[in-house]
Amino acid sequence: MAISNLLTISLFCLLDVVAASLTSTGQTLLLNDIPYYVPANPFTTIPPPTSLNTVRSAGDLVPVTVVGVSASNSSLSTLESIINGFGVDDVWNEGFLEAILIEYNGGTAPPNATNASFTLPGGNQSSIVSALSSNGSSSTIPSGPYFVSSDGSLYQPLLLYSDFAGAFTQPLISNSDGTYAALPANTAGIQSPAVGVPSRLYYTATPEKPLAGIRLGVKDIYDIAGVKTSDGNRAWYGLFPPATANAVPVQRLVDAGAIIVGKMKTSQFANGETATADWVDYHSPFNPRGDGYQDPSSSSSGPGAGEGSYPWLDLSLGSDTGGSIRGPSQVQGLFGNRPSHGLVPLTGVMPLAPQLDTSGFLTRDPAIWSAAAKALYADLPLYSQYPKKLYTVEFPTGGDNEADSILLDFLSKLEGFLGTTSTALNLSTLWSSTHPAGVDADLDDFLNITYPILISKEQTMLVRDPFYAAYGAVHDGRRPFVDPTPLIRWAFGDSYPNSTLTEAINNKTIFQDWWASEVQPNDTTTCSNSLLLYSASAGGADPLYRNEYNGPPAVPYGFGTSRISPFAEVPDFVIPIGSASYNSTITLHTEFLPVTVDILAAKGCDGLIFSLVQDLQKAGIVNASLTGQTITGGEILLRM
Repeated sequence: MAISNLLTISLFCLLDVVAASLTSTGQTLLLNDIPYYVPANPFTTIPPPTSLNTVRSAGDLVPVTVVGVSASNSSLSTLESIINGFGVDDVWNEGFLEAILIEYNGGTAPPNATNASFTLPGGNQSSIVSALSSNGSSSTIPSGPYFVSSDGSLYQPLLLYSDFAGAFTQPLISNSDGTYAALPANTAGIQSPAVGVPSRLYYTATPEKPLAGIRLGVKDIYDIAGVKTSDGNRAWYGLFPPATANAVPVQRLVDAGAIIVGKMKTSQFANGETATADWVDYHSPFNPRGDGYQDPSSSSSGPGAGEGSYPWLDLSLGSDTGGSIRGPSQVQGLFGNRPSHGLVPLTGVMPLAPQLDTSGFLTRDPAIWSAAAKALYADLPLYSQYPKKLYTVEFPTGGDNEADSILLDFLSKLEGFLGTTSTALNLSTLWSSTHPAGVDADLDDFLNITYPILISKEQTMLVRDPFYAAYGAVHDGRRPFVDPTPLIRWAFGDSYPNSTLTEAINNKTIFQDWWASEVQPNDTTTCSNSLLLYSASAGGADPLYRNEYNGPPAVPYGFGTSRISPFAEVPDFVIPIGSASYNSTITLHTEFLPVTVDILAAKGCDGLIFSLVQDLQKAGIVNASLTGQTITGGEILLRM
């Protein structure tokens, strides 16, 4: 017998014994040179559309636009008007007019549904029309772009965008069982991962689904069912299995209709890191503002960079312990909120310090921000009356620079809106004269190590020690790599006895009670008897370049305005109000960075600030941010 025949027989015997496992993960294709991912499983099936045989296809897939009409609303001019409205959607393009599928209610097809070619009024687009009756069924096919196969499988595609800002750790797709999986697609010629987004045309907001179609990025310390969590650490990602359930905040948003498009970068274990000095396991995302080489702040770094860069990303879910939402919001000119502590359970979220950890948003649009807050923070009350007391802390008194002038202009407009005059507050002086008996009269000394003790002691017990033990158990006693910042903070905590944690919690509680009594008591009408303003974003007056080498990370001692909300457990909201110029050492041109203001209210009065921001937007005092080089738009200099 010839050797070739023996090989053939052996090969077929092997194939007969070992059955291959072959699973489709979908496919990518270009429509009008725009990249799409078509999932493996169809959205639904329809009767095989024989009228599409003459339409161009790719791999048995034909682009088609689904349009829902009624018998009384089915003329060609109406059809054209509906389709023209699809142009506002980023996923749909005219290539989907290769074919039109009209879905109609009732037993009689609209007169124009003839399964034949026709030309839309006002244009030259020739299309094939198929008609499908929903027969009054509630399970209708949403209007929008699809791909259909010869057997009637109808697929909802995802448009692929480049993550050029490096904001995501893992783009995701949803599974039919409520879990998620890695997006198995990318775009050609791009040095960045692709993120897939569905058409907004598929979704309509309802009272039950107020966030329907809202594209959501999630900080990678939140569990997402079916997906591994990294916490910004590669060893952690490799060691632990995928989550079996969504974290509580994630699930609330999904239940409200939000569409998760991916997990987003965090500095390691949610500790504060700067771009060049401290990020080792993962590369720090890119802040799109100004020259494109400013630090994005942390630890919700990915959510901040993504919101500042991508118009296709509506909302991102971050966390704030000591400034992790507020910092990225300030330097990227976004709306961001640290909520009142305890407003939503953090089950399924990696802890930094449970005494301080909170869940909040970064976004460009106050309307989306408010709608998301109502979904995340159950029974969030809103208000129509506002406090007459308005405090400022460390606010400029004169327009010495462009940023100060912007801040003072906003303050003047806010005073006019509220019908009041602000009062400058010196917290150190107020504390020294009103502090509780038996505690240090110097506020900085009293709270000097409170924050570093809370974040180090609690995280070492809840995260580090179990992590080290689990890693060592499977790696012959080895210790995993950890970035410099967590190591320095954990070592600080190790140098103190465990009793200092009790002392730190006690000092925080003393400050919280003092704040609620002396500065921002609750009010029966306006919830909070006052509002308080400060600014931690100086715009162009204080650029922080990511290419500058810094010293080693340090223990975050001390007390400042950004520590008020963690210690007092009050809401602290970032509001973008303008941009200030600076001379960039990168571009050698004048560039602009955001100027923001923070607004605080009494604990539990988050709805008061959400209401205020919406009313300030109606009054033209606050505006939505845009993506780009500045908060009013412009080409991002860093694109890949």
